[in-house]
Amino acid sequence: MAGFRIGRGRDNNRSPQQPPQQQQSYGQQQPPPYGRPPYPPVGGPPPQQQWPQPGPGGHGEPEYFDPYGQQQPHAQQPPYGHGGGGGGGGYNDNPGHTQVFAVGEDPYGQGATYQAGAASAAPSGPRLPWKELLRGIVMRPGQTFLQMRDYAVWGPALIVTFLYGLLAVFGLDDAREDVIKATVPKAIPIVLSAGVAFVICGLILGAVTHTLARQLGGDGSWQPTVGLSMLVMSITDAPRLLFAVFLGGDNMVVQVLGWATWVAAGALFTSLVSKSHDLPWPKALGASAIQLVALLSIIKLGTI
Repeated sequence: MAGFRIGRGRDNNRSPQQPPQQQQSYGQQQPPPYGRPPYPPVGGPPPQQQWPQPGPGGHGEPEYFDPYGQQQPHAQQPPYGHGGGGGGGGYNDNPGHTQVFAVGEDPYGQGATYQAGAASAAPSGPRLPWKELLRGIVMRPGQTFLQMRDYAVWGPALIVTFLYGLLAVFGLDDAREDVIKATVPKAIPIVLSAGVAFVICGLILGAVTHTLARQLGGDGSWQPTVGLSMLVMSITDAPRLLFAVFLGGDNMVVQVLGWATWVAAGALFTSLVSKSHDLPWPKALGASAIQLVALLSIIKLGTI
């Protein structure tokens, strides 16, 4: 009887056109696509990585390894920073590249600019004592306002304005007659209330001037602006007030001094707002216009 041979490992359903699948030997791998570095075989030594050599004009410093081979030549990349050292414009800030700067150098910065609404710059000088402050408002107003633009002057402003209010009562004809005719116990409250009223009036008008300056693009602080505006209001009207106390408000000399000091006040207010808020003089004059009109109507029109 003929015997039958039974074999193993043969697939009778596979077509003869299909080649047999080859098993990949252990430790041998296909090279990865896209130029990636091959993984080290198990049990074999790791491959040595080749670092790209610096091109002409480089400093001999290794670049970061680029496994995808996408490095661009130095000549085709826009240089940044300075070209010191080895020359050549070999600096770039592409991903994976290094860039060298000197200590404290900022090649991307555009420089510090003083902009409206931003933080205020460093003060232009030290704080002035009250004597030099009052003298500077009269003798060198522009430099004084610029130097004191970041300092509050509440002490001199409140004291000078309060004293100005005490004397302003005697500069108005009707108020002076009421104070002179009244007894001392009644006259003291009138004079003190006038001093407090002028302080409050100066605070309100200074705040209005500061608000208008900020609306027009100014960048100054409100405390120096209000305090300096109170000093300007009091100092500029002092000559007219001194003559009005003795000559009366209807005197021609007092009236001429009133108009002259009002024009001087307008010039000082314009300089103050311009230096404190970094505004051109037309905007500075517009910001102080309400305060000038108020001073003319409240204080000077009664005598002029």
